Amino acid sequence: MMRLTLVTLVVLLGSLTGTAQQNQAGQQPFPKLSEAAQAQLQQVLQKWEKQSQSMKTLECRFMRWHYDNFAAPANVPASKAEGIIKYAAPDKGLFRAEQLVFYAGADPQSKNPIFKPQPNQFGEYWVCNGTELIEFDRSKQECTIQQLPENMRGKNIVNGPLPFVFNLDAKQIQQKYWVRQVASPNPGIIVVEAWPKVQELRAQYKLVQIALEEATYQPHALLMYAPNFHPKNAPKWDHYEFREIKRNAVTAGFQQKFLGNFIPNAPPKSWKIIRAQLGQQPAPPQQQPVPQQAQNPNRVKG
Repeated sequence: MMRLTLVTLVVLLGSLTGTAQQNQAGQQPFPKLSEAAQAQLQQVLQKWEKQSQSMKTLECRFMRWHYDNFAAPANVPASKAEGIIKYAAPDKGLFRAEQLVFYAGADPQSKNPIFKPQPNQFGEYWVCNGTELIEFDRSKQECTIQQLPENMRGKNIVNGPLPFVFNLDAKQIQQKYWVRQVASPNPGIIVVEAWPKVQELRAQYKLVQIALEEATYQPHALLMYAPNFHPKNAPKWDHYEFREIKRNAVTAGFQQKFLGNFIPNAPPKSWKIIRAQLGQQPAPPQQQPVPQQAQNPNRVKG
C-alpha cells in the first residue's frame, strides 16, 4: 500500500492556507464552484457512492498518525496508532485502537524520532450493534452505552467521518458538508474535501480530506483536521490510512458469526456502566451486573 508522502501532506496542508479561518456557521468556506467543477464533483460522488454502497461487510486495518507541532517537531507525529475497523451494513460497526505510542524525543545518534507507549493509554474502542452505541474507556474502565432512538436504527452510521470509510450517501453528505474536489499531488488519487455545515460536526473537526483510489473509488487515506486547526497557529490533524481491506468477504449465511466475532456481549464485571439515550446527558457511572459471558474488551477477538 502506498503511503501518502510528506510532499503530498505539505501540498494538502498548503491548500488550506486561504480557507483556514473561513469555516464560520452558515458560510461556505470556499468560493462557489463553477458549473464544470460542480459537474465533475457530482460524477466523483456518484461513482464513489456506487462503489461504497455495494459493500455489505468490511474489515480492514488502519494506521493513524496524529500531528501536533506543539507536541512534536514539524512533520513528526505526536502519536501513532494501529487498529481494526469492521462494518456490516447498514448500522453495525467497530473501531478499536490496538497499539498506541507517543513521541518521546529523538535518538541522540541517528536523530530518528523515538516512540513509546504511555501507562494506561489505550486509544479509542467503540462498537455500534444496531440498537446501541457502546464506548469502552479502557483507561478509566468505564463503558458508556447509548441507546439509539427508533428513528436512527437500521440506518447508515453517519456520525463523524465514518461515511467516508463506510457507506457514502452522496445526497446526505452534501446536505451536511460543503464538498469540493481539490488538486491531487499524486497520480491515480482523487482528493475530496468536506467542510461540516452543522455545529455538532464542526465541534469535532474543521474539515476532512479523503484520498480515493481513482481506479476503484475506494478510500485510501483520510486527513481530519482539529476544530481550531490553523496551519501556523494550531497545526493539529490526524492522518488515517487503510490496508488489508476485505470487502464482502462474508456471505449472508455467515454474517451473524462475523458480527458475533467483534460485538462483545458486555464489559467486564468490575467496570462502571454509564447508560443514556443518544444525544442526552449520560447518567452518573454505576456498578452494574453483567452476564457471565462478558469479555474483557482488551481480549475481544477481531
